[in-house]
Amino acid sequence: MLLVHGSTNFGHNRKQGALMRRFSRKTVVIAAGIFVLIVGAGVAYAYWTNTGSGTGEATTGTNDSVVINQTSTVTGLAPGVPAQVLSGNFDNPNDSPVFVTEVTATVTGTDQDGCDATDYTIGGSAPVNAQVPAGGGVGSWSGLTIQFNNKAGANQDACKNAVVAIAYAAN
Repeated sequence: MLLVHGSTNFGHNRKQGALMRRFSRKTVVIAAGIFVLIVGAGVAYAYWTNTGSGTGEATTGTNDSVVINQTSTVTGLAPGVPAQVLSGNFDNPNDSPVFVTEVTATVTGTDQDGCDATDYTIGGSAPVNAQVPAGGGVGSWSGLTIQFNNKAGANQDACKNAVVAIAYAAN
């Protein structure tokens, strides 16, 4: 009896064992991984939509003034001598170019008593209309002149060897 019962049981266990041997551990791990991927893919595509809003800000900088340099040398101004050219360049202390429209000049005085700004005339115009790059001694301007005024009937000896102060401006 044990044999019959054992036979039946043995046959059943044999089928189960054969079935288990067909599915190796590697196959079971691969199947489990595929199952996780399928379930995970379903989760990966699930989401909610929403709307939102917010604010922010930005600031702009400022720049420093350019320095106008006179590079022309003017000597020998005297009554009746023709006007001499004023020209130069710029020192731009900024990190970026700046636009200069024109350069203007004014005589502000001299180093001699009895000789003043009225003894000289600045003429011409110095349009630049360009970006002046950052750096020293950059860009250029020209077109202005300076002349000694011949004041008829006036003694202008006080202006001999005078150093004339000129103020430049850019806009």
